[in-house]
Amino acid sequence: MTSTDSLAPRLPSPLQELRDDRFSRHGVRLLLKRDDLIHPELIGNKWRKLVPNIEAAQGRALVTFGGAYSNHLRATAAAGRLLGLGTTGVVRGQELAGRPLNPSLSRCAADGMRLHFVDRSTYRHKSEPETLAAILRAAGAEGAYVVPEGGSNAQAVRGCRALGEELRGRADVVAVACGTGGTLAGLAAGLAARQRALGIPVLKGGFLAHDIEALQERAFGARTGAWSLDDRFHFGGYARTAPALDAFAEDFEQRHALPVERLYVAKLLYGLVALAEEGAFARGTTVAAVVTGRPFPQP
Repeated sequence: MTSTDSLAPRLPSPLQELRDDRFSRHGVRLLLKRDDLIHPELIGNKWRKLVPNIEAAQGRALVTFGGAYSNHLRATAAAGRLLGLGTTGVVRGQELAGRPLNPSLSRCAADGMRLHFVDRSTYRHKSEPETLAAILRAAGAEGAYVVPEGGSNAQAVRGCRALGEELRGRADVVAVACGTGGTLAGLAAGLAARQRALGIPVLKGGFLAHDIEALQERAFGARTGAWSLDDRFHFGGYARTAPALDAFAEDFEQRHALPVERLYVAKLLYGLVALAEEGAFARGTTVAAVVTGRPFPQP
């Protein structure tokens, strides 16, 4: 079995209070749960979701899935390098001949991850047994341990339950940006009875509630904890931003001297500011925002 000593985390992650008049004038207290400080390379929920899967793999190589800018692919590649495990990333979309890899995929390759590109139609059917088997054969990854897209499976959800447990009694509402929903599924299960979890999806489509329920059923046997979604703040979908979001993130960085990751964290914080302005939080409410990532350095 592979030792995960090199993945030793900083837990519990720090809880930081921010003074921000966009919340305080509505009587709302804002905390940041700094999961971005758990580990220098497996950032935030990626550590919480990946480590249980690495332990379940028992030394086998890992194969996983993601888009061209996937934080999950980068985290898996980094874990493979740190642990000496082989990794394969199945990337949504066809590689363009003669075009260099983007900075995110370049980092994956530098960490030793083999990249296998599949067309979007095939990618949509990757969870079907026959399609998955064909992808693994083509990628040379037969026999590898399969980690699903975003790392979200029962092992990951149970790993994220500790996030909720760390926040018991510390906030009334705990909010997190959602991609595949595994972090919210575990977080909600770990919170105390009178706390609630709020998910801000970064993809459009309205399908995420069903996926989160299915994840909780596989991990815990039933829907667990008080949770809800607000899907108004995806800015067009995954990896999509807009001038308004960029301006918001830059302003937040200047106000609080805190780098804001754009694809998840900026959308979360934007949504919370909007909700506070709408009066969605009663006066006296403490809101904790889970910081699940930090900006990826560009060359």
